[in-house]
Amino acid sequence: LTGITFGLGITGLPFGFMPILGALSLVGIMINNAIVLIDRINIERDEEGRELADAIIHAAQARFRPIVLTTATTVCGLIPLWLGGGVMFEGMAVTMIFGLIFCLGVTLGIIPILFAIFHRVSYKEYEYMDEGIDTEEIEK
Repeated sequence: LTGITFGLGITGLPFGFMPILGALSLVGIMINNAIVLIDRINIERDEEGRELADAIIHAAQARFRPIVLTTATTVCGLIPLWLGGGVMFEGMAVTMIFGLIFCLGVTLGIIPILFAIFHRVSYKEYEYMDEGIDTEEIEK
């Protein structure tokens, strides 16, 4: 709702039937992204044999490009509907564009954090082996 409210607010469009329809489809897209990300975390843990802390990071990295590209192509596809769709469709397009952009941050930022919190994952002793990062530098 934050992205939707922001988008409709800056464009001055009313929250009517079509924006509600756009919001409902947006919920489906967001839930799908979250399910795919959580499934990838489970694959990293179960099939790849990673610790849960490592699986969360690798899953988010693995799903980053597909989620960003899917969002970008959908937003680009909705821009003509926003600009030339007329009174009926521009509210739905704005709702979906701004909602998708906000959901991108939620999917890639909040979902992994909530997953780690709910599963009580601690990153205090996490080793940054894959990237060659100096842990002493991080602690500073």
